[in-house]
Amino acid sequence: MGLGTSLLLIAIGAVLRFAVTVSTSGINVHTVGVILMIVGAVGFIISLFWMAMASDRRTVVTRERDVPPAPGYREADPRY
Repeated sequence: MGLGTSLLLIAIGAVLRFAVTVSTSGINVHTVGVILMIVGAVGFIISLFWMAMASDRRTVVTRERDVPPAPGYREADPRY
């Protein structure tokens, strides 16, 4: 589940919980809304954690001075 799906679940759950005033027999719409909001929030937190862990693995910092020069490399004469 990605961030977009999590936010969509939270939005749908909020609409069902706070905006819908229909009462049905057999299913409580407000409870379904709360469940969707909880699932969306948990998915959002897991997605953020997953993205943070993935970015830590991908981050490689290489500086120019850390890279050895190629074989046969000569610096240019600074007088020109």
